[in-house]
Amino acid sequence: MEFLRNSSLWSLQILLLGVFVFVSNNGGVDASHKVYMHLQSTSSNVKNVHRTGYHFQPPKNWINDPNGPMYYNGVYHLFYQYNPKGAVWGNIVWAHSVSTDLINWIPLEPAIYPSKIFDKFGTWSGSATILPGNKPIILYTGIIDANRTQVQNYAIPANLSDPYLRKWIKPDNNPLIVADMSINKTQFRDPTTAWMGRDGHWRILVGSVKNHRGKVILYRSKDFMKWTKAKHPLHTATNTGNWECPDFFPVSLKHTNGLDTSYRGEYTKHVLKVSLDVTRFEYYTVGTYDTRKDRYIPDNTSVDGWKGLRLDYGNYYASKSFFDPSKNRRIMLGWANESDTVDDDVRKGWAGVHPIPRKLWLDPSGKQLVQWPVEELETLRKKKVQLSNHKLYKGEMIEVKGITVAQADVEVTFSFASLDKAEPFDPSWADLYAQDVCAIKGSTVQGGRGPFGLITLASKNLEEYTLVFFRVFKAQDKYKVLMCSDASRSTLKNETTMYKPSFGGYVDVDLADKKLSLRSLIDNSVVESFGAGGKTCITSRVYPTLAIFDKAHLFAFNNGTEAITIETLNAWSMADAKLH
Repeated sequence: MEFLRNSSLWSLQILLLGVFVFVSNNGGVDASHKVYMHLQSTSSNVKNVHRTGYHFQPPKNWINDPNGPMYYNGVYHLFYQYNPKGAVWGNIVWAHSVSTDLINWIPLEPAIYPSKIFDKFGTWSGSATILPGNKPIILYTGIIDANRTQVQNYAIPANLSDPYLRKWIKPDNNPLIVADMSINKTQFRDPTTAWMGRDGHWRILVGSVKNHRGKVILYRSKDFMKWTKAKHPLHTATNTGNWECPDFFPVSLKHTNGLDTSYRGEYTKHVLKVSLDVTRFEYYTVGTYDTRKDRYIPDNTSVDGWKGLRLDYGNYYASKSFFDPSKNRRIMLGWANESDTVDDDVRKGWAGVHPIPRKLWLDPSGKQLVQWPVEELETLRKKKVQLSNHKLYKGEMIEVKGITVAQADVEVTFSFASLDKAEPFDPSWADLYAQDVCAIKGSTVQGGRGPFGLITLASKNLEEYTLVFFRVFKAQDKYKVLMCSDASRSTLKNETTMYKPSFGGYVDVDLADKKLSLRSLIDNSVVESFGAGGKTCITSRVYPTLAIFDKAHLFAFNNGTEAITIETLNAWSMADAKLH
């Protein structure tokens, strides 16, 4: 492996991002389900630039939420919202792909599509549950009229002996659940995986909102066919807007294994995840599920709403988890939309990718989740380069050569001699989002301990690059670690509508060993990063014009005043996944 030390290239080229905005240009489309009628036509002219090699995406057209993922008889099933007629949202069906490893996928015909009176105007997101007798069932939201009135329907496999469950039936006793007068019928969607209560009755949640108060409405059923709304929601919070794509599941306090959604044993907490339509981000709380009262109470270390914990502090939305009994793990799947323009999507012929499936578990502190790419991803690792015990002084960087850096998996551990020179944390930042602090304290603003990290998808002379880096601050009697993924210089494309934020999140990590680890999955237009073993995750979508294919470069850098050491760096070229 060759490394090039070059401090002159650094030259303070990175610009600070301006004020943080909640919604990208495409985020607005997704939030409002806006239909571009003049763009609803199949395009065969698919551009390969910026298409991913190992992240899931169909050969063409629009993709969004993962729906009802499940493991059944040795096969993983991924259903997802898909437009078969174009690269913008609309004409949504439940596309269906299967896999034996969560990485390589076989596409099948759509499992569910609008065809009956109870879903004539749309088949939106939902979940899968395995019923007793090993019988899978899907719950999904149907749109029944032009006013977008939403109901909850079900579908079952036509043939359980088919290993891929290609055909699904929507029985005529649908819909199973219709909103009563107390519910906003146009914001009533995304039923969860069902769980069995102590009374032997099934329970599900449906996301909704009323008077800006987000809520998950609880329904119970003895036979899975007749559902009764509970007198009160499982949980609700003011000033949070519509709760989409809710997810509710138990996590163990004792180990990293996953738990079945109906698990009722000791030493557990529960996680409630919701997708906030207002911000287009994923939020979750850790808390206690009172099974007697059917109430969920977040711990005092978890907050509902915009200041709460996030699954991913970047471009990640509409996630859905499932329990994988084959490896006793809980797997989370999500969606990363495009952050260029709708016209760009149409020119490309495609829009949307799914981040790598993640195993998730509860951190030993009990305060947050930890996420890590599924181990099967490592089967795509090819040529490897490595470095150890390499020191970087102020303003220095070193190039990683010898692999295909536009499509790579990089793991690096940084260490430092002390934290004495960590810069003070400004108390006025306490009310800011981490993303705002990343914009204020960008990679060109030198601190004592940081910024240091990786420069990904960089052009040769650094006209373009996307940085992933840490900064360490001293705040009163503790240290605060900020992790940023800065796309502000990711492309030379000059569209003012391009969304190029400096995403950021804090990392709750003990720095007693004076080490910080970072893993970045780089895949042409995706930089998916995991800080401190998966305590903080950030996904960015970027569109370089120069740093594409074999013209891309990768560096490790330090722009702090104090030297840091690359204790270990391992990087692999990544092969293409089989997606068709």
